[in-house]
Amino acid sequence: MTNEPILDELLRRLLAENGGAVDDELPREPAEKRKLLRTLFNTRPPIPAAPDLLGLQDEFLSAEREAKGVIDANDLPSIREDIDSSGGACPGSFRLWQGDITTLRVDAIVNAANSKLLGCFVPHHRCIDNAIHSVAGVQLRLECNELMQNQGFDEPTGQAKLTRGCNLPSRYVLHTVGPIIHDRVSEADKALLASCYTTCLNRAVEQRDINSIAFCCISTGEFRFPKRLAAHIAVTTVCEWFKSSSRRLDRIIFNVFSNEDYDIYAAVFRKGVASHHA
Repeated sequence: MTNEPILDELLRRLLAENGGAVDDELPREPAEKRKLLRTLFNTRPPIPAAPDLLGLQDEFLSAEREAKGVIDANDLPSIREDIDSSGGACPGSFRLWQGDITTLRVDAIVNAANSKLLGCFVPHHRCIDNAIHSVAGVQLRLECNELMQNQGFDEPTGQAKLTRGCNLPSRYVLHTVGPIIHDRVSEADKALLASCYTTCLNRAVEQRDINSIAFCCISTGEFRFPKRLAAHIAVTTVCEWFKSSSRRLDRIIFNVFSNEDYDIYAAVFRKGVASHHA
């Protein structure tokens, strides 16, 4: 079965779950079909899925992943090689990479989640939480829901939960909740953002098969943390952790999506913010 018939059958199954008029609702264009699939993924509650539905989904997402292309974290140049001209101020394990974190083959990626930790339910929202859950498939929301049901309360800011990566190229996802900025950034906000990074790193080294981690830009989107300050906190915090931790990770990747974010992080490294901590 080629990918389009698999997609059609997957859409029919998901629409039938919702009690939809299946044949009348299937779009004709491949792009519109994928748009509908993402909508159904985004809005689907964390309810169990039939094994055959999961089989269809996994087969489709696997083919989509290969078609999109996967970036191997092992192939990314170190910051020393790429942008740092300070004579080795940055640890050799650090990378700065601009791209789609859902295409990165790495042991763990970090998801900037909200306190419910169930992913974004807004169809096609441009947050990273939405993107990660859309590529991972419905199992990720189910696993997050199980963790939250066991916990019994919303995820605190600055903490992190570990799940499988499901259909992502990454083996695991670390979900962390960053601070929300309503007015000015307080010292408590800075400390909570730093905690997101240290907690993710600590959880990563607790899991013995994690040797590489990719951080997104935490709290700088919908949560409105100023980008330059957030980048400074991210780099400084990770460098401090790297210096003090008894177990090192082989690769720590700072992932950015926009040109603006890349330039901000590159400037932080060029200014040698990390030089006193590495």
